Amino acid sequence: MSLLTVAVLAGGRSSEHEVSLSSGAAIREGLLAAGHAVLAIEIARDGRWRHQGEPVAVRPGEGLLGADVAFAALHGPYGEDGAVQGTLETLAVPYVGAGVAASALCMDKVLFKRLLRASDPPIPQVDHVAVREPRWRAQPAAVLAEIDRLGLPVFVKPAHLGSSVGIRKIADPANLPDALRRAFTHDELAIVEAFGPGIEVECAVLGLPAQPPAQPPADAPEPVAAREPVAALASEPGEISFPGEFYDYEAKYTPGGMELVIPARISPTARARVQELALRTFAEVGCEGLARVDFFVHGEHVLVNELNTMPGFTPTSVYAKLLAATGVPYPELLDRLCRLAVERHHARAMRTA
Repeated sequence: MSLLTVAVLAGGRSSEHEVSLSSGAAIREGLLAAGHAVLAIEIARDGRWRHQGEPVAVRPGEGLLGADVAFAALHGPYGEDGAVQGTLETLAVPYVGAGVAASALCMDKVLFKRLLRASDPPIPQVDHVAVREPRWRAQPAAVLAEIDRLGLPVFVKPAHLGSSVGIRKIADPANLPDALRRAFTHDELAIVEAFGPGIEVECAVLGLPAQPPAQPPADAPEPVAAREPVAALASEPGEISFPGEFYDYEAKYTPGGMELVIPARISPTARARVQELALRTFAEVGCEGLARVDFFVHGEHVLVNELNTMPGFTPTSVYAKLLAATGVPYPELLDRLCRLAVERHHARAMRTA
């Protein structure tokens, strides 16, 4: 199998800039361990792209520094929301992970939940209320009345951020107005979610939707021609154990802030249900390559919480650990993700030729 040159994008304009840099560093090390060549591209907080300190010039249709594939290790707005994915589409560069539409959809927690509700049958999820800042200013009493049906406690979140940035757990209704105002400092759309009973469980998904094989172009890398379509893989579920009230930013990114228990301490029936819903959610929202689906599990009752299209790849991140426990070691995981991206790119090129 031919080796690849991979452009790893890290940093970005969002509040998750530092997390992205850590993810990018870990991905570069893993790709080098797998034998691939790596081009490091850092996206500054002002949005400028640089490689080895020099500005990166991008032109539509002309690729990215000669890379075979791009791995955008970006989290949050301007990176995980379809913006950079659209840029890479314009450059005609294969890239790891969800496409433009799925990235944008999954970044919007409200649209994501609406799609789950519209699925046939509906995918079970945590109840919620969406609140836009102009409506909150105009009708605060009506908004609070809607939230009241969720019970207490509730979680107040900006709708377009990840890594638990800006999230607050509210047990006293008197604190709701302040929590909403704080969420609106990050986003004009907030989401208030009901308490999810039970334990937090996460499941990693790896793969592409199965499709008939296409004859690749003559210049396609060797592994693309050799691969057969494979249904996406759902990992062994893992249980998130943490000392605080909820799985916040510090618990996610501070060494020792959480414990990942694999396999999760759930019943065989709940385990199968988690994997089933992870794969179904992955397919329903149009994801490709990778995702991490988060759940609340209470006995045999399983609720989908969120889906992350570009999970963290830091030393404390869950996604790679779940796949490793399922038989896919880190360098192999990165290799497979890059080759899946190339495969998808050439399959689409054949359809549009």
